[in-house]
Amino acid sequence: MNTRTSDAILARMMALHPKIIDLTLDRMWRLLAALGNPQDDLPPVIHVAGTNGKGSTQAMIRAGLEAAGKTVHAYTSPHLARFHERIRVAGSLISEEALSALLDECYEANGGEAITFFEITTCAAILAFARTPADFVLLEVGLGGRLDATNVIAEPALTIITPVSIDHQQYLGETLAEIAGEKAGILKRGVPCVVGPQEVAGLEVIEARAARLGAPLFASGQQWTAWEERGRLVFQDESGLLDLPLPNLPGPHQIENAGAALAALRVLGFGEEACEAAVTRAFWPARMQRLRQGPLVEAAGAIELWLDGGHNPAAGLAIAATLDRLPHRPTWLICGMLNTKDVTGFMRPLAGHAQGLLAVSIPGETNTLPAETTAEAATRAGLAAETAGSVAEALAAVRARDPQARVLICGSLYLAGGILRENG
Repeated sequence: MNTRTSDAILARMMALHPKIIDLTLDRMWRLLAALGNPQDDLPPVIHVAGTNGKGSTQAMIRAGLEAAGKTVHAYTSPHLARFHERIRVAGSLISEEALSALLDECYEANGGEAITFFEITTCAAILAFARTPADFVLLEVGLGGRLDATNVIAEPALTIITPVSIDHQQYLGETLAEIAGEKAGILKRGVPCVVGPQEVAGLEVIEARAARLGAPLFASGQQWTAWEERGRLVFQDESGLLDLPLPNLPGPHQIENAGAALAALRVLGFGEEACEAAVTRAFWPARMQRLRQGPLVEAAGAIELWLDGGHNPAAGLAIAATLDRLPHRPTWLICGMLNTKDVTGFMRPLAGHAQGLLAVSIPGETNTLPAETTAEAATRAGLAAETAGSVAEALAAVRARDPQARVLICGSLYLAGGILRENG
């Protein structure tokens, strides 16, 4: 492999720190200073934190902004099929040539010092965004907020906190209030914040921090509401009411994500045309994505094949609600998960919606849960479960039993990424 390609440089970067996750901003400030502090030269930043819905909400905001003729940079993680997905420069995925040059520059500027993979690649994204003109930057938090590598923007134009739930307790705290406190760390003095639907314990923490910082809140259920009525999305805030098509991203949970995106666009001063585009033009892979072509689809025959990367109890509830809305069809789950997740909590809401579950290990992931352990957790959650050697093997087993079934591949974004690569 050519050592100048982005894959080779990314592999070198993985060796710069022994831990994958190590939350602190010290290394970020050091490297950004060595790069000339590009975070101070960005277009207006919209900073998005939360446990669930960050990616979908960001995708909707981007669709709305671009429909209004605005040029948008976007940063998200993790990637699914290839790293380039994380960095969208002025509307297009970053090129291999540009990515390799930026990664090389950051690697050299770092001078061999300890820095995590996410930190140094975030610096590369910020550098790309600072050097290319645009109207907005959409910046998605990687983990938490307060000490996340993206939290280096002194004065964003807007912050957003999507629904907060229990996840990543080993890094963010055991209680909902503690986790919400980490997410609320992206709030900045005087900068407005859009808040998606929250449990009371989480909202109280966010409200308290906003009050200390004088940050105006635009919270679901208070300054805005969004709901489904007669097959339409209705949104209302202090500026009036919008009657819009339902989001093209499937699932009833996308109503609340759309609400946050619409609230953000309205706070930024955009009108109904941008708002309608936000809900009708957004695309976000591996979030209840129907797979319609590719070798895996061909192998499935008449089976209806879906893919979702959700992996915590809130995601399990969202997937169950989405399955409940689909036309009735026997549904099987093919599931692979990481050993850091609440596996039974994710699966419990799905128990009443599936004929059974075939558990797989995630190929190439050191933190994968063994298929046997995933199957045991599924059994505890009330699902009839067995193991399979691979997704292809599991799919063949379902097809042999029920060639007209629906199959949902789920449990991890890493598994979802592998499926998208395998399926072309």
